[in-house]
Amino acid sequence: MKKLWVISVIGLLSILLFVKCGSNADLKEVKINGMAQGTYYAITYFDDQERNLQPEIDSFFKAFDRSASVYLASSIISKVNNNDPEVELDDTFITIFDAAQKVSERTAGAFDITTLPLTNAWGFGFTDPMKLDSATVDSLLQYVNYRNVSITDDRVNKSNPAIKVDFNAIAQGYSADLIGKILEKKGIENYLVDVGGEVIAKGRKTDKSSWKVGIEKPAQDGDETRNIDVIINLENKALATSGNYRRFFLKDGIKYSHTIDPSTGFPVSHTLLSASVLAADCMTADAFATAFMVMGVEKSKAFLASNPDLEAHFIYTNQEGKYETWTSEGLEKLISKQ
Repeated sequence: MKKLWVISVIGLLSILLFVKCGSNADLKEVKINGMAQGTYYAITYFDDQERNLQPEIDSFFKAFDRSASVYLASSIISKVNNNDPEVELDDTFITIFDAAQKVSERTAGAFDITTLPLTNAWGFGFTDPMKLDSATVDSLLQYVNYRNVSITDDRVNKSNPAIKVDFNAIAQGYSADLIGKILEKKGIENYLVDVGGEVIAKGRKTDKSSWKVGIEKPAQDGDETRNIDVIINLENKALATSGNYRRFFLKDGIKYSHTIDPSTGFPVSHTLLSASVLAADCMTADAFATAFMVMGVEKSKAFLASNPDLEAHFIYTNQEGKYETWTSEGLEKLISKQ
């Protein structure tokens, strides 16, 4: 009887394997793309029904912005920033807020969602840049500290009503995660979601190969050409990149980065040009990519050494001004050799 049972199990496994192979063969590639959150999105998935989910995805982005976009006056985050006493928080806002605070704690404040007054003052938000000096920056720093804002009983508490929060450095990654959840609820197990360069991949392609995602080389001043530094084999992970080489302004011959150091109030001035982070989810990868841009190369390396849940690829300049790269061991293994 035992021998027959083994044969039966083998036969059952063969049937299941046949069914699975057959279902993979029936999967059709679907590609959709569009504009949202001030950037592009591009989604590829394999679906045996070949469904076009773009209308649902577009509706999702509109709903997401109603919660997390500082550029939408009627959004929840805008109402919070304007101290609207009637504002009701939703799950999206609370989830992003809680995740951001955890990253802030882990990075000793290198990541901070309360830098919006400084972001606006430097001209990287939605207001014109101010004429800034050290005294003006110091006056704005009193409103910047993630510890001075919290949520209790679904209400945002601020130590000062002038504090404003900004989810731009984390929300885009979370939107990619949520789109992945939409696909999975439809029974779609193999997909690649890219929202403005924040990417999450699940499963594989029908040919069993991994998804391939490029990390861009920093562009030279005035050069809009987009070249790839390395290609990552991405599977069941997320990859997000933050960089200072495309968004900056020049004043009196000085280049000011759009990444603001919460501890000083000034744009960062170190040599790190681009930080790409690999994590289990895109919201986490997105936030830490920004945190590393604040921390710089050496501090980020030290952080990664004691935080094995993260991997990273850094592009920076050496003392001669030439590009150099550093890749953590775990991410190095995922670089495509093709």
